[in-house]
Amino acid sequence: MSEALSKQLAVGVVGLGRIGAHHVQTLLGLDGVSVSVTDADPQRARAVAEEFGVGMADTPEALIETGIDALVIATSTPGHAPLLQLAAASGVAAFCEKPVALDLVTLDRVRESVERGGIVVQVGFQRRFDAGYEAAREAVVAGDVGKILVMRAATHDPTPPPAEYIAASGGIFSDLHIHDFDAVRFVSGQEITDVYAEGAALDAPWVDELDDVDVAAAILQLSGGGLVLVSGTRRDPLGYDVRLEVFGTRDSIVVGDGARSPIRSLEPDAERREAPAYRDFWDRFEPAYRRELAAFVETVRTGAPSPCPLAEARAALAVALAAERSRAERRPVAIDEVGLAPAPPNG
Repeated sequence: MSEALSKQLAVGVVGLGRIGAHHVQTLLGLDGVSVSVTDADPQRARAVAEEFGVGMADTPEALIETGIDALVIATSTPGHAPLLQLAAASGVAAFCEKPVALDLVTLDRVRESVERGGIVVQVGFQRRFDAGYEAAREAVVAGDVGKILVMRAATHDPTPPPAEYIAASGGIFSDLHIHDFDAVRFVSGQEITDVYAEGAALDAPWVDELDDVDVAAAILQLSGGGLVLVSGTRRDPLGYDVRLEVFGTRDSIVVGDGARSPIRSLEPDAERREAPAYRDFWDRFEPAYRRELAAFVETVRTGAPSPCPLAEARAALAVALAAERSRAERRPVAIDEVGLAPAPPNG
């Protein structure tokens, strides 16, 4: 094994909420990886550092000054762009949770900084690393599905997040459904060209005061002519429900319909689901979260291209912004209206 591949990789984690703490644990489970952490809340940073026996720094800048090789960004969304720019200026590879930014101007500035810095960036669209989504993509690429006629994508959270989270999230399309938009592009291999979206505040009326919704639906047009139906809610009484269905001229396939799917069939001959339903995103996608960080570490070590670069984040964000404009203006919106220069679906 070469020295580059056997060298201990020092990874810093910024942001130690639920997903950040999970990332620390995942990274510590990888061979040849050391971890140090920081958080805007020093007490939380200290607690995580003590729990996992890792180093701690007072600020992201101080964390980078310790000589880390890579940065994992798991803060709230407003921190993503500044931290990516810090990583680029420091020549440190970065993994960043979605969305990278809430507008394309900011995201494009980040891309320019990253290109100047010559660093690799991987965006946290973990569904690309889920076995079901990978199998669906392979079936489409192999031609097993045939021409895509219709897709259905659903993301239903079990309970709504706190008001302070929603206030900074950019809205349901940039927060919740950006994963669906990315998964549709990933599986279909096509661009999304147009969107018509609607939403309502039906479960938590205070969401309306934040100019957001907790129930959403959208119709997307694919570049190959097929249609996509997207649905989402901030509450599902049975658990965390994420599905993707693809209906083609040769086959019909689904991801997310299994023993733990939180949906109840009323057909007389339907088998009763005995396994507990998925509780949350980590319960459903834990293997995918682990695989995406393992892929990031491998990419940093080998210098391979990012498996999910900023171009993918931009494409998904453009769809989310078009959906939000469609909801606000109650009309179909072409993705070009929000300034998308289409990137290859997997480039």
